[in-house]
Amino acid sequence: MPSAPCTPGACVDSVRAVAAVPRAVLRLVSLLVVVATGIALIPAVARIPAGLRDRLIRRWCRTIVRAAGVRLRTTGAAPPTGGLLLVANHISWLDIPLLAAVRPARMLAKAEIRQWPVAGALTASSGALFIDRDRLRALPETVGRIARSLRAGGAVVVFPEGSTWCGRAQGRFRRAAFQAALDADAAVQPVRLHYRHDGGAVSTAPAFVGSDSLLTSVWRVVSARDLVAEVRVGPVLPPGSAPDRRTLARAAETVAVHPGCAVHPGCAVHSGCAVHPVTRARVHTEAHAHL
Repeated sequence: MPSAPCTPGACVDSVRAVAAVPRAVLRLVSLLVVVATGIALIPAVARIPAGLRDRLIRRWCRTIVRAAGVRLRTTGAAPPTGGLLLVANHISWLDIPLLAAVRPARMLAKAEIRQWPVAGALTASSGALFIDRDRLRALPETVGRIARSLRAGGAVVVFPEGSTWCGRAQGRFRRAAFQAALDADAAVQPVRLHYRHDGGAVSTAPAFVGSDSLLTSVWRVVSARDLVAEVRVGPVLPPGSAPDRRTLARAAETVAVHPGCAVHPGCAVHSGCAVHPVTRARVHTEAHAHL
């Protein structure tokens, strides 16, 4: 399965300008309280009308991001109803609430997430579609499940790179999930996620890559100052706008890829990321595998 060459040591900025430790602890506690409260209220929220439920979920997800000390900037919007495949570049655990704030949706997630503290319960409770990354034979079944959700008028979130990247580097969009949109005759909406400092420079502090533990990544975020998450919701790619999944994937990738990234024919590695040559070669090979 695809993996990124990004590692904490090579790609992730050390947090030099940090908030005072008491402030970081307060942010962490606030984050856990907001997440836990939302999970506890899921049974009650599930019984209210869909429109109001979605508005509450979006507000809750924005609160999660702000509780972590991250300011949110969103441009564009997703259609509130109808089958929709939301696709985005993948950098951080924060990507999950950021996309849910655009439109609540089922998420395609790796099976390991079930075991994560807090995030595992949150993802499972949202009706996530889990995939075993080591069982490629299960991929057609997963594509079929996505297509059924889209046909039923639901939204599904997919990170087509198949792995998290540091934010300076960008992976290629894999094709498999786009077949589900074609099969269901559903629209695709690309989203670009970008993290920066308030002054404008790219920040890799939120990146959740390589050997990072979830706790390490969360602590790095709550400890940082002046983090801004930018969510740019691109134009909808309507059904029939592409003849095949390759074309559809490339069209979505064009919108979601940072225009400043140096795109390698196989994996789009940014010059700012120090990547061991063996790792670069492995990822280059994986990027050409057909899904």
